Amino acid sequence: MRPILDRTHDAAAKSWVETANLPGDFPIQNLPFGVFRPRGSTAAPRVGVAIGSFVLDLAGCAKDGLLNATPVPAKACEAPTLNALMALGEPHWWVLRNRLHDLLRSDAEAAIRRRVEAHLLPLAQAELLAPAVIGDYTDFYASIHHATNVGSLFRPDNPLLPNYKYVPIGYHGRASSIVVSGTPVRRPCGQRKPGEQPPQFGESRQLDYELELGFFVGPGNTQGTPVPIASAEAHIFGVCLVNDWSARDIQAWEYQPLGPFLAKSFATSLSPWVVTLDALAPFRTGAYRRAAGDPPPLPYLSHADDEQYGGFDITLEVFLRSQKMREQNLPAARLSQGSFREMYWTLAQMLTHHASNGCNLRPGDLLASGTVSGAAAESRGCLLELTRRGAEPLPLPSGETRSFLEDGDEVVLRGYCEREGFVRIGLGECSGQVISGG
Repeated sequence: MRPILDRTHDAAAKSWVETANLPGDFPIQNLPFGVFRPRGSTAAPRVGVAIGSFVLDLAGCAKDGLLNATPVPAKACEAPTLNALMALGEPHWWVLRNRLHDLLRSDAEAAIRRRVEAHLLPLAQAELLAPAVIGDYTDFYASIHHATNVGSLFRPDNPLLPNYKYVPIGYHGRASSIVVSGTPVRRPCGQRKPGEQPPQFGESRQLDYELELGFFVGPGNTQGTPVPIASAEAHIFGVCLVNDWSARDIQAWEYQPLGPFLAKSFATSLSPWVVTLDALAPFRTGAYRRAAGDPPPLPYLSHADDEQYGGFDITLEVFLRSQKMREQNLPAARLSQGSFREMYWTLAQMLTHHASNGCNLRPGDLLASGTVSGAAAESRGCLLELTRRGAEPLPLPSGETRSFLEDGDEVVLRGYCEREGFVRIGLGECSGQVISGG
């Protein structure tokens, strides 16, 4: 898990795809993977890579012989999802990344450029699809700031439960209701218990978003075989943005004793582009520095490399645009900005703990961090925290306020990495608009 920096991270590298050299999410140093088809068509999904304002059709490149130097990943790129590529492992991912870098560099041969150019499609003309068939989904609770803030709202005298600093807390989510960015989210129904009144069934009145970072499993593990933390990142293909929508009023009534159910299973949104760990190498940082007196991670969750390099300095933001803001032609308002480097548990620790009982993880499984919140008030990753359970509504530029989400509200998550000496890369965006459940 030590960061390996190579020519694909060179800040001086430019692409002959001119829009990749402009400020944006997808320079040649990024090359995130996704699945697409031409907008408005019924064509089969195709594996692609984002470069500037275009998507490069890797299935087309493979059939055109442009990926012959990488025969194993080239074959995987002809599949309709990323699962086959995810299953191959680090060496194949690295070889493919380097080949794509060569094809797209500004000094690529003119004949190669002409062949590659035939497989470019403007992103505006592409329908972006879910990147993988997600067999299983697990959501963690890896931000100590989020856990403490939420705990203080419900248990002021004991906000953080005693297991938190020992165990990467998580729960099994619902894979069937994961949707790609841009899919409308219908307000869910469930049981709510207002005050001392008997429970009622109806639409949630406290719908919330959760700003999270997701990561996809690459090669899995055999059932009964744990994954040592030293090799955990070899099982991670890359990261994406996740909005794990939450119905707070339904959750408050149903979560004891087994945890979230209807309050979470109605929808989880994810961004269409998967940024590989190779692309994130320049933006690694140390694991979260635990407070004096905190217990060290148990030995199975501890490794020197993870402590030194297991964090990622990814800036994450949330924007909201209401129906009234659209009518007034107002831009989306930023509600929060935080950093993934403040997470208590690393990606490797989450994956290792998940598999520590012998649970078999499979290519394309999605794991998510839980709400990403920081110590500062402006870095809180959900409305539950930002408004203190609705007691302190947020003002919007339209004159409206928000305690929780209203119908017509569009939530947009964005993420990016910046570091001096390297080119900024982005995760794209994850958006969803709330529509009435009626």
